[in-house]
Amino acid sequence: MMKNGHNVISPEKRRRAVRVWCDGCYDMVHYGHSNQLRQAKAMGDYLIVGVHTDDEISKHKGPPVFTQAERYKMVRAIKWVDEIVEGAPYVTTLETLDKYTCDFCVHGDDITLTVDGKDTYEEVKRSGRYRECKRTQGVSTTDLVGRMLLMTKAHHSNMGSSDYQQHTDNFGRGPKGHSPWTGVSQFLQTSQKIIQFASGQEPQPGDTIIYVAGAFDLFHIGHVDFLDAVSQLSEKPYVIVGLHFDQEVNRYKGKNYPIMNIHERTLSVLACRYVSEVVIGAPYAVTKDLLDHFKPGDRNQGVMGINKWGINIWQDFYFLTHGIYTSDHTTFHYNSNIP
Repeated sequence: MMKNGHNVISPEKRRRAVRVWCDGCYDMVHYGHSNQLRQAKAMGDYLIVGVHTDDEISKHKGPPVFTQAERYKMVRAIKWVDEIVEGAPYVTTLETLDKYTCDFCVHGDDITLTVDGKDTYEEVKRSGRYRECKRTQGVSTTDLVGRMLLMTKAHHSNMGSSDYQQHTDNFGRGPKGHSPWTGVSQFLQTSQKIIQFASGQEPQPGDTIIYVAGAFDLFHIGHVDFLDAVSQLSEKPYVIVGLHFDQEVNRYKGKNYPIMNIHERTLSVLACRYVSEVVIGAPYAVTKDLLDHFKPGDRNQGVMGINKWGINIWQDFYFLTHGIYTSDHTTFHYNSNIP
């Protein structure tokens, strides 16, 4: 647009993208981390996440559970992250924000200290380039480690009790918000939280709908690698993940599982950039009828299902094999590492 011989830039074009910085250990990445990054991304347009090295974490708070390479990959897989910085400094400075042209940094409403007791965000707080987001209640890395270390078989031995029957739908109607299968979790799910994590995108014409199912408990690097591989089976994948209810997971994995309840597992999977949709309480068996349920109106769209044994199902063809499955469309290799 020209005015008085000069180009006039619209307010939309004049507005510069807001770049946001987050940093942390991101060890044993869980939906609390994902929720922090979701909130941070909502404060701007482009989210950069700095991840500390193993040495830095060991120096200030003790050795991490996962290696830095694993933690880098886990953070990259979170769908709200646009870019990661490997080996970010443990103390966040104005120099770091300026180096990556970030307007401000975002952290949860808890204090992070260095080994000598200093606030790692002191400098950016003083300069006014610090924002805070709400910490997700009911989960932390320490909490998850505690669940694994303190859990006994006793809390799974009440399957005939009235309390067990009360929770068979897994929707946590009890006042404490815990499931008898994950006893210690105090996380309360809401429909709003699911909406915040869900993509809300429907399959588009030409998409290949890929269905996988499993427990996806304590969402980890193996799950990310698997879902990444699944998403590469098609040029336009629409990946649907079926999550088994707690009692189903308990049935086939044993009395100590799942560590996370169905609500927590739902958010963990929804936060993954390779996932388009989640089925809460999916049936254990992947059948032709189940895949028919996901078929779109467009018959030219492919529908593929992969069950927990790596058996591939394509459209109307259902075939079980211990090696390679071949249809008229393509060939897939057996994968025994599916969760």
